[in-house]
Amino acid sequence: MTSSPDPSDGMRASYGLVSALTYAMFFMFAMTTDAVGEIIKIARVDMNLSNIEASAFHWATMIAIASSGIALGFLADRFGRKRTIIGGLALYGLASALFMTGHTFPLYLSLLFVSGLAIGVFKTSALALVGDLASSTGDHTSRMNAVEGFFGVGAIVGPLLVVWLTGQGLSWTWLYMIAASLCAVMILVALLTDYPPMSGEKQTSASVGHTLSLLGNPHALGFSLAIALYVACEVAIFVWLPTFLEGFTGTKLAMMFAAYAVMIFFVLRAVGRFLGAFVLRYIDWKPVMMGFTAIIFACFLGSALIGKTAAVFLLPLSGLFMSMIYPTLNSKGISCFPKSDHGAIAGLILFFTAVSAAFAPLMMAVASDTFGHGDMRIGFLLATGFAGLLCLMGIMNWMTNPAGAALVAADQSEYAKGP
Repeated sequence: MTSSPDPSDGMRASYGLVSALTYAMFFMFAMTTDAVGEIIKIARVDMNLSNIEASAFHWATMIAIASSGIALGFLADRFGRKRTIIGGLALYGLASALFMTGHTFPLYLSLLFVSGLAIGVFKTSALALVGDLASSTGDHTSRMNAVEGFFGVGAIVGPLLVVWLTGQGLSWTWLYMIAASLCAVMILVALLTDYPPMSGEKQTSASVGHTLSLLGNPHALGFSLAIALYVACEVAIFVWLPTFLEGFTGTKLAMMFAAYAVMIFFVLRAVGRFLGAFVLRYIDWKPVMMGFTAIIFACFLGSALIGKTAAVFLLPLSGLFMSMIYPTLNSKGISCFPKSDHGAIAGLILFFTAVSAAFAPLMMAVASDTFGHGDMRIGFLLATGFAGLLCLMGIMNWMTNPAGAALVAADQSEYAKGP
C-alpha cells in the first residue's frame, strides 16, 4: 500500500524556493550597487564629470533607498511580502533596462534614484520574509547571515563584470541590462511560488506614521544606531581605502594587498557571512559581537596611528570580522518586534543603513580636506571614532543584554508556530 503524499513536503519545497529567490535578490542588487566604484571611474572620464558630480552615482541610490525604507517599508506589512517583492522587482527591472535608452548624466541620475526606491521596497519585504521563514530568533540570525553572504558575492561579481564588459568594448550599462533580465526571471518564479503566510493579520493600518512611531522604541533606535556605525566603518573601506593607499610602496606581499585591498575585503566579508550562518547556531551572538567589534576597532586604530604600512593589511582583513555584524544586528533588531511589523522595522533600519552609507564617506572627505589638506588618513581617524563607538555598544550589549527579554518573548510567541 502506498502512502498518500504529505502536503507539507510540497510546502517545504516551495519555501526552499522562496529562500533561493531571496538570496538571488540580494545577489542581484549588490551586483549593481557595489559596482559603483568601477562605474564612477569610467563615467567621470566618459562624461567629463567632476568628482562631486560623479559621487552622485553613489549617493543618489543611497538617499533613495533611505527614503523608500522609511516611507514605503510598511507596504510589506499592509499588502504582504509577495506583492511588494514583485512590485519592487518590476520597478527595479524597468529602471535598469532604461539605462540602455540614453547616455546622459541626468538620465542616469534619475534612473539610479528610481532603482534606489525600488530596492527599498523589495529589500524591506525580503527582510520581513526572512523573519516569516525563520523558526526562532537564532534561526533568523543564521538565515540573515546567509542572505547577506549572497549579497557579499554579488558585491564581488558586480565590479568584475564591469571590468570584463569594458574589456570587451561594451558599455558598463550592460550590467543593468543583466540585472533587468534577472529581475524578469525572479518575477516569473515568484508569481508561481507560494509564500509563507504572515503571522497574524496584515497591518491594514500600517503607515509612515506607524513606522516613525517605532523610533520611540529603544530596541529600534539602539539597533539602528549600531548598524549606522557599522555601515560607516564598512563604507570607509570600500569608498576611501584605495585613495588612502595611493602612493604606497612596500614588500611584494604588501603591494599585492594594496592592489587588491577592496577585493580582499569583499571576499573575506562574503566568506565570513556564510561562516556566520553556521557559527551563530552554536555560539551566543553577544560575545561574538563584542569580540568582533573590538577587533574592528583595533584594525582601524592601528591603521590610523601607524599609517599605510598597517592599513594595507589591517583594513582588508577587518572584512572577516565585519562579516557577521550587519546581518546579526539587523536580524536581532527585527526579531524584537511582531512579524506583522517586520516590514516597517526593516524599513526603519534600512533608512539608517542608507543614510550612513551616503553621508559617512562625505564626512570623511570633509574632515580630510579641512584638517589634513586632502590626506585621507584624517578621514580614517574619524572612521576610527565610528569603530570605537561601535565597540563600546558591543561591550554594553554583552554586559547588559538590553534586548534579551524581547528576543526570548519572540521565541515563545512569534516564532513558536514556525514558518
